[in-house]
Amino acid sequence: MSKNHIHRRTFLKGLGAAVSLPMLESMSPVKALASSSAQPPVRMAFMFVPNGVHLQEWKPAATGVHYDLTRILKPLSPVKRDLTVISGLTQDKGRANGDGAGDHARCAGVFLTGVQPLKSQGSEIRAGVSVDQFAAKKIGHKTRFASLELGTERGRQSGKCDSGYSCAYSNNVSWRDAATPMTKETNPRLVFERLFGNDSKGERNESLARRQRYRKSILDFVLEDAKTLTRKVSGNDRMKLDEYLTAVREIEQRIERAEGESAMHPNVLAGLEKPEGVSSSYEAHIRLMGEMMILAFQTDVTRVSTFMLANAGSNRSYRNIGVNEGHHSLSHHQNDRVKLDKISRINTFHVQQLSYIIQKMKSIPEGDGSLLDNTMIVYGSGISDGNKHNNENLPILLAGRGGGLVRPGRHIQYSEDTPLNNLFVTMLNHMGATTDSFNDSTGHLPFLS
Repeated sequence: MSKNHIHRRTFLKGLGAAVSLPMLESMSPVKALASSSAQPPVRMAFMFVPNGVHLQEWKPAATGVHYDLTRILKPLSPVKRDLTVISGLTQDKGRANGDGAGDHARCAGVFLTGVQPLKSQGSEIRAGVSVDQFAAKKIGHKTRFASLELGTERGRQSGKCDSGYSCAYSNNVSWRDAATPMTKETNPRLVFERLFGNDSKGERNESLARRQRYRKSILDFVLEDAKTLTRKVSGNDRMKLDEYLTAVREIEQRIERAEGESAMHPNVLAGLEKPEGVSSSYEAHIRLMGEMMILAFQTDVTRVSTFMLANAGSNRSYRNIGVNEGHHSLSHHQNDRVKLDKISRINTFHVQQLSYIIQKMKSIPEGDGSLLDNTMIVYGSGISDGNKHNNENLPILLAGRGGGLVRPGRHIQYSEDTPLNNLFVTMLNHMGATTDSFNDSTGHLPFLS
């Protein structure tokens, strides 16, 4: 047990800096250690991938615990016991339902809402409150940020992107209300500064300028606070604090390297505009953004996050894995074996990034388990097959144990047309954002616990 009790909301402070801390032994008084109040919080995250998947190489043949990971899911082997593969879920309002073409925009707009987007490319847009923002409104007051929205591809919030649908639908999965998408951040530096900067914009800017001028770390500005804290805590906490601050510095250095790469390369990436300060490596970009989400959860800065690995309908090419054609173009495969193989390779690449993020979370001790044990991560697409543009049997994974309320390590097959929002109702209740329904849900999703 530590020498002194430290408040959970303790920050290491300095000019422009407010470095949140992970959960330490010293943050729990003696009585609380044996009570439920000492339990780590439950978090939720939603990771979106575009253009569906090659379902025949995604879906396991067997259900229950005795299933084999398919070609696409193989990268998840190290965390198979922490994973639930879910089949049979549907977002009905992603279907045309009389609105005609525009499946890619619709699938993103409906993915976390279950509400049919209004077909409009002008200023009038309408979707619905997304599950992450529903949770943020219920529990967001408990953390510094109610939610965190991340992505890798910037996008417009107006104009035509897909068959008469506004770009706002293609470029967002998080919606605060029916008419307000939550704009995602795609630049790792800006996320880092947001997570570790204080509330004074002037001080944050001055701190960043000094660090860049003198090649200093943000940790240099909180050094005195860190030294004071280490004198107050136990040996276990000192080790945990050192590991955490080392991880923060490593991420900061990776951001600096990415900024250096960005300055050396043209601002064009696979036909897409690349935000300044972003690595030319798509894999490095995804992993950096994923680690920002992990840091935010680890330090309890937020308990709710969304992460778009790419925008709906993204036509990014994947030359790093030998796929030169655009993803969206390939998704219209017409059952061509060569195209399907390339789709599987893209799907596998995305799952590799998910596996990296999950393994990273599993490696972080928290309470009696790990950070992953206290998290629920939904990974999937709003379209099942990019060629059919269908919205039933969506490819959905659920990683983590939700604080012990989810029993992973299985493939669960639900009856076709079971609403995806039933999963969201169950997750919301596990989070403490209690509700009996969410948009077009028909109840809780059984068999998860």
